[in-house]
Amino acid sequence: MGIRAGHESSDKKSDLNVIYIVLDDVGYSALGCFGSEIKTPNIDSLAENGLRYNNFNVTPLCSPTRACLLTGRNCHSVGVGLVTEIDWGPQYPNKRGRISDTAATLAEILKLNGMATYMVGKWHLVPGHEAASSGPFENWPLSKGFERYYGFLLGMTDQYSPDLVYDNHRVKKPDQSNYHLTSDLVDKTLEFLTDHISVTPDRPFFLYLAFGAQHEPHQVPREFIEKYDGVYDKGWDQIREERFERQKEIGVIPPYTELVERNPGIKPWDELTAKEKLLFIKFQQTYAGFLTHTDQQIGRLLHFLKSKNKLDNTMIVLLSDNGGSQEGGWNGSINDAAYFNSIEENIDAMFDHIDEIGGPSTSPNYPKGWAQVCNTPFKYYKQNTFFGGTHVPLIIHCPQNIPDRGSIRSQFYHAIDITPTILDLLNIEAPQSYEGVPQMPLHGVSMMDTFTEPHAPTKRKTQYFEMLGHRAIWKDGWVAVTYHETGMPFDKDHWELYNVNQDFSQKYNLAVKYPGKLKELQEIWWQEAKKYSVLPLNDSPFIKGYKGLQEGRTTFIFYPGMAHLPTSAAPTITLSSYSITVPIFRSNRTAEGVLIAHGSHSSGYTLYIKDNYLLYEYNYVGTVYKIQSSVEVPVGHSTIRFEFKREMILQGTGKLYIDGQLVGTLYMPRTLPFVISVEGLDIGRDRLTAVSPNYPLPEFPFGGRIEKAVIELHDDYEYSKFFKKEKRDPIYINIDGTISYL
Repeated sequence: MGIRAGHESSDKKSDLNVIYIVLDDVGYSALGCFGSEIKTPNIDSLAENGLRYNNFNVTPLCSPTRACLLTGRNCHSVGVGLVTEIDWGPQYPNKRGRISDTAATLAEILKLNGMATYMVGKWHLVPGHEAASSGPFENWPLSKGFERYYGFLLGMTDQYSPDLVYDNHRVKKPDQSNYHLTSDLVDKTLEFLTDHISVTPDRPFFLYLAFGAQHEPHQVPREFIEKYDGVYDKGWDQIREERFERQKEIGVIPPYTELVERNPGIKPWDELTAKEKLLFIKFQQTYAGFLTHTDQQIGRLLHFLKSKNKLDNTMIVLLSDNGGSQEGGWNGSINDAAYFNSIEENIDAMFDHIDEIGGPSTSPNYPKGWAQVCNTPFKYYKQNTFFGGTHVPLIIHCPQNIPDRGSIRSQFYHAIDITPTILDLLNIEAPQSYEGVPQMPLHGVSMMDTFTEPHAPTKRKTQYFEMLGHRAIWKDGWVAVTYHETGMPFDKDHWELYNVNQDFSQKYNLAVKYPGKLKELQEIWWQEAKKYSVLPLNDSPFIKGYKGLQEGRTTFIFYPGMAHLPTSAAPTITLSSYSITVPIFRSNRTAEGVLIAHGSHSSGYTLYIKDNYLLYEYNYVGTVYKIQSSVEVPVGHSTIRFEFKREMILQGTGKLYIDGQLVGTLYMPRTLPFVISVEGLDIGRDRLTAVSPNYPLPEFPFGGRIEKAVIELHDDYEYSKFFKKEKRDPIYINIDGTISYL
C-alpha cells in the first residue's frame, strides 16, 4: 500500500469535489471567453465565476499533456513523450506509451485518501497493442486509480459510431435515435454522479471528463452547423483579426500584443477559389457547431451540479490538451486516414461531399488556415513547440477559494502544475511510495496562491518543451524555440528567441540581437532534457514501434465472437504481402454477410458474401478497388481466401480464391503505406462504421458459420525505406499514389 499523507491526521477532511474537463485540440482563441465568435455560454459561465489563465501551457500533443495533468510530472519522465498508440520499445524509455508506476496518478492518490474516482471519455494513456479486449489491463483507467470508467481508450473515435469501453470491457453504443458520443459521455457522467450522491452524498468525488471534441472527426448534428451560416463567409484573415481585437477588449491578451503573420503556406483568403472558400467555410462551421454542441453538454453537467447543491463545493478545471490541429492539411480533410498516410485530399473530390460534412459518412477536419485562427494570436499549431501548439485556455472554477471571480491571471504555469494545486488545496501530500513502488517527486508546483493573490509571482521558473524534435524552453519570461525539420540533424536546427513578457504573441525574433541569451537558454534546454529524460531524441513519426506480444508474429488466427479489435492491436498489413483465409459453412443460399472487415468509411478493406457472390473491397481514402467472384460461393463447407502480392512498395495485385480456385483478380495501383484505418478489425460482421456502402446495416453479420480467420504476413517492408538514406526526408503520397520526397 502507498502511504496516506497530510490529510490523514486532520480532524475533518475537505468536502471539496474536483472535476477535470479536458477539451481536445481547442486553441487559445476558440472559446467565447477567450475571444471567439463561437458560442460557449456554459464554459463562459465558469470563467465568469472563476479565473481565466492567459499564460498557461501544455505539451503540444494529446497523450503527453494528459500524462502531465494526471501525474504532476513531465511527460517524458513518466514514459509518455508521444502519443501512446506506439510503444517505442525499451531503447526509448521516454516513449513507452503508458504512465510509469513510479508516478501515481491523481486518481490513485485521491482514492487512497478516501475520494471516489470516476473517469469518462478519452483515455489515450495505454499502449496501442494493449487496447485489445484481452488486455493486459494494467494501463487501463481502472488500474490507474479510477473506480468506474466509460469512454474510448485511444486518441480518437467516431462521434456517431464510437469504439466504447465500459470499465474493462467493450460495449455497443446505446440504441437511441440521434446518438452522439459527446451527449453519451455526459449521460454516463450524470449516471455515475447520481449513483454517487444518492448513496454516498458526504463522500467527495474526483471526476475526469475528457471529451473527444474538438479532435477530428468534427461531427455534429446539422442544426449546430447551421447556427453558423454566414458567420465565416468573411474568411480566416478577417476572423483572426476580429478575434485578436476582441481578445484585447476582454483582456485575455496584453494591450501591447501584436498579431503574428500568417503561418508559412497559408494562402490569403482573397486568393482562394470560390469552391475552396465554400468548402473551407463548411469545415469551420462544423468545427464551431461541434464546440457549441460540446458546450451545451457541459451545461447539462453544470445544471446537474447546481440542482443537487454540488456546484459551489466543486472545483472545476477546464483546459485543452494542445492548440488547434494542423492535421487537416492545407485543404482540410473528410477521410481521417489521409493524414495518417501523408495524403493531401483533393478539393474537387471533397466538394462533391460538402453536404455530408459533419454527418456520419465523413470524418472531417478543417484546413490549417482555420487552425491558425483557432490559435490566435500565435503562430503554428498542435505538434509544434511555438505558442500555437502549447498556449491554451485554462479556466479554474472554485467558489469556496476564489474571491475575485471573473478575473484573469497572467502567471506562467504548465499542465504539470494542476495536480500539485489540487493536492495543496485538499491538504494531501503525494506519497513517497505507492503499492510498494518508490515514487518520483512531483515536477509541478502549486498555483493555489493565484486564487487569492492576482499578482503573486509564478513559482515556475523554467519549463522545457519537446515534440518530434521541435523544442522550446521558457525561463523567466524568455523563450528559445525551434521548428525542427524532420531528418535534419538536431544540432543544425535554427533557434529563435522571444521575450514573451514584452512580446506575448512571439512576433519578434531576438536571436540576432541577443545571441548570448539564446545560447544560455539552449544550454538550459539540454540540462532540462537530461534531467527529465527527454533524451534520446527521435523525430520520426513513422517509427515501426514495439508491438509487445505481437512483436515478430506473422500469423494471426481470429475466431468469430471476438470483440472489435483496434487497429493499434491488429495485424499491420501495410507495406506487406499477405493472405486472409476463412473456412466457412453455409447452410443455404441466403447465408451472407461480412467475413472480415478492417476499417471505416474512410479507408480499409472488407471481405464479404452478398447475393451468393464473394466480394473484396479496398477503400483507399475514397477510391474503392473491388473484386467480385466469377462464381457463386457454394452451400456447405468452403474455404475463402484473399491474397495480396505487394509490388513496387505501394502497388500490388489482389486475388480471390474459393476452395483453391482463382475466382477474381485485380491490380491495385495505390495502397495505404502506414495506417490501414483509424477504425479496427471485426470478424463475422462490420461493427462500427461500414467499410463498404454496398451492404446493409447494422453490421451485416454473416448468416453462416465461420471456423476462423487466418491472416498471414509474407514480408515486411520497414518504414525506413520511405526515407532517403542521406537525410531521411519524409515521403509525401500524391493523390495518384506516387511517392515524392519533401
